[in-house]
Amino acid sequence: MTFSGSGAWQSWQAPPMPQQIVLVRHGETEWSRDLKHTGRTDVPLTDVGEAQARAVGEALRGRQFALVLSSPLRRALDTARLAGFEPELREELAEWDYGDFEGITTVEIRQEIPDWTIWRYGARGGESVAEVQARVDRVIDELRRADGDVLAFGHGHVLRVLAARWVGLAVADGRLFALDSATLSALGYERDQPVIRVWNAPLA
Repeated sequence: MTFSGSGAWQSWQAPPMPQQIVLVRHGETEWSRDLKHTGRTDVPLTDVGEAQARAVGEALRGRQFALVLSSPLRRALDTARLAGFEPELREELAEWDYGDFEGITTVEIRQEIPDWTIWRYGARGGESVAEVQARVDRVIDELRRADGDVLAFGHGHVLRVLAARWVGLAVADGRLFALDSATLSALGYERDQPVIRVWNAPLA
């Protein structure tokens, strides 16, 4: 497996078979830069985020996908379009609904709940762990039925859940997969075993 590191994505040569699922976290926004939980608030990309999205397009130049999907939230959809793709929208790829914790940081939340993590508690007034699992499992079913490689644009927490569920782990195990803005990851198979091929690979 290739993990994060300089040039990791460029140095990884995708095997021709079997199916691969390429995941892209959206480019930088003001809130992601400032570590604010950004669920359903439709925050736009920064200038840096737009440049990152174009770099994603360069990294994926020449790759063919049977299906391209995106969260309907503008930061993911704009990343897809700036990268040169016109995706189908899937509500299942929207970010975790953070409810009462929308727009604030983990440090601020822990002033009230000292041991809080999204993985343990879910989001008060938003989505529970079980609710996020249900919708991510639905999109995984679609990914596995696709007739070829798939490209999916989404968000930090929901893509971490997707990776965990792809390999049969619990939602809470998504905490183990740090995911930065505008990085590339790839899920796939080793024989018939779902695996993570690449994770959190930067573009330079």
